Amino acid sequence: MDEALLNRLHDRAAALSPGEFHFPELYGEGWDRLWIGDKVRIGREFLNAVRAGRLPDVKDTGRKAGGGRIYRKR
Repeated sequence: MDEALLNRLHDRAAALSPGEFHFPELYGEGWDRLWIGDKVRIGREFLNAVRAGRLPDVKDTGRKAGGGRIYRKR
């Protein structure tokens, strides 16, 4: 994941209220226009960034529902 996108996601995560969310909610506008392969790649890169602690207030719940992985913001 390039630093510009990671920084954008970090800023958007900081603005989220605490609770659970799906990645497309954080990604925002433009998600639905992405090619499926890009969605998979970006989603995997986000998961790896979360697991590596690059977004400290976001945790992977380890669950999936509603078509995607669920994350939690503290």
